[in-house]
Amino acid sequence: MSAEVVTDMSHAEYQARIAELEARLEESEDTLAAIRRGDFDAVVVEGPGGERLVYTLENADRPYRVLIEQIQEGALTLSHEGTVLYCNRRLAAILGARQETLIGHSLRRFVQPGQEAALAALLEGALRRPARGEIALRDKAGEPRPVYLSLNRLERDGEAPLLCGVLTDLTEERSRLHELAEANARLTAEIAERERIEEALRQAQKLEAVGQLTGGVAHDFNNLLTVIKSSTDLLKRRDLPEDRRSRYVLAIADTVDRAAKLTGQLLAFARRQALKPETFDASASVASIGDMVGTLTGARIHVVTRLPDRPCCVHADPSQFDTALVNIAVNARDAMQGEGELTITVEAAEGIPASRTEEAVPGPFVAVSVSDTGTGIPPAILDRIFEPFFTTKGVGQGTGLGLSQVFGFAKQSGGAVLVRSEVGRGTTFTLYLPRAEMPAAAPKPGSEADEAQVDGHGTCVLVVEDNAEVGRFATQTLEELGYSTVWVRDAEAALAELEKIPFRFDVVFSDVVMPGRDGVDLANEIRQRRPEMPIVLTSGYSHVLAKEGTHGFELLHKPYSVEQLSLMLSRVVAAGRRGRA
Repeated sequence: MSAEVVTDMSHAEYQARIAELEARLEESEDTLAAIRRGDFDAVVVEGPGGERLVYTLENADRPYRVLIEQIQEGALTLSHEGTVLYCNRRLAAILGARQETLIGHSLRRFVQPGQEAALAALLEGALRRPARGEIALRDKAGEPRPVYLSLNRLERDGEAPLLCGVLTDLTEERSRLHELAEANARLTAEIAERERIEEALRQAQKLEAVGQLTGGVAHDFNNLLTVIKSSTDLLKRRDLPEDRRSRYVLAIADTVDRAAKLTGQLLAFARRQALKPETFDASASVASIGDMVGTLTGARIHVVTRLPDRPCCVHADPSQFDTALVNIAVNARDAMQGEGELTITVEAAEGIPASRTEEAVPGPFVAVSVSDTGTGIPPAILDRIFEPFFTTKGVGQGTGLGLSQVFGFAKQSGGAVLVRSEVGRGTTFTLYLPRAEMPAAAPKPGSEADEAQVDGHGTCVLVVEDNAEVGRFATQTLEELGYSTVWVRDAEAALAELEKIPFRFDVVFSDVVMPGRDGVDLANEIRQRRPEMPIVLTSGYSHVLAKEGTHGFELLHKPYSVEQLSLMLSRVVAAGRRGRA
């Protein structure tokens, strides 16, 4: 109907209608602008039924005022210089004051010392563009209140602009962050304590095995000393034929080598250090530790090793591997009551078979089995034998840590340990470790000809040795080989000798364990003063070397032969001369 009226209107009437609508629109815009400026106290509008409705400004903005008062953020209006003109209840609660007491006061009154510049920068920035940032306030009682403040510029006709903002209290959030930090610190401390306890447990397990070895080692050393003592007594005879004299000298030399091998195995076995996995041949390790196992089990237990023709390499900690074998051997020895047969077998395996508690694991492994002919393990306790401190032995006969070390080592190395036992027939422990490829061996320096004694040709050696007998023997040996020597007994005397006549010495040969500064400390000091000076360290055992290594210096292990000493010195001196050339 309206469309028909519009269609029937003349052009003049149509133009008049448009002008009327534009005038009403302009009037509405003027009215709206007047309302925004606050020129009216009330607005009268026509309702749907033609009734007149009156809205005052107070009624119109009431919902917004209620909203601002009830929000969980602090709301405020500031003068351009920071005076509080309005704040809601939440802001008053944050600052611990009543709303009416805050009006008219500067927000700077609640800023913590040292934060004045930060607030001033926020106020100044908000006059140009919206500004926000974190700032530290304090409430009426002086308690710190970290907050996040957002400010926006509010324009006013003919008057200075205001700043309207929202303030978020960060106190609870910071408290949670502090609690998280404390929890993290506690967790870190607990992890460190757990690692310390685990290391202490590993060392306790190793020390138990070392304790088991003590009796056997003492017995073997007494045998070795008997050979040496008897040979030296016979060598004192004046009428001794030359062939017998040579035989006794060779017996002493052979016995010293065997003693050195025994102490080397014991020190390597007992060394205290973190797990250091490396690739090694399990067959070679079993072969080298065979003598120690025989010492441990005693003469009435026959030890048999069955090793493959090809290397069976694993990637694990060699020391823990040896410890595991010794712990299993101790368990077997006790089960056989000191008499029987112990068989150690090394072979390649294509997976770990399933057990009562574990599923089968496919893949290349090396299986190291230790079988005994002992009493066997009752089925009732078979599941508990790997628990720490579990033992069926009497008081003072065992701590129950040995087999737990075997289990822990196997798991840490990515393998497993299985046990098969029959009461009255014996037990077999099988240690499965992931198979690895042996890296190509680096060629050994020198040739077979180098093993002969090398003439010193007047090379000057500074010998640092606190033990009189060893120092006297070393200097006499070197002089017989054509070296010239100066012997001092401590690090300070060695440094003094080096300063007396520069370039007098061609090489320094120092013991590691000495009173005062040790040999490693001395070598580092010499390296700083004379970087080109060759240095050789010597030691039977040192906790410094076990913990920190040789620091890049050459090391000659005691006891050393004349050939080893001359070869080592000639090699480092030659290398030093090539470096200076």
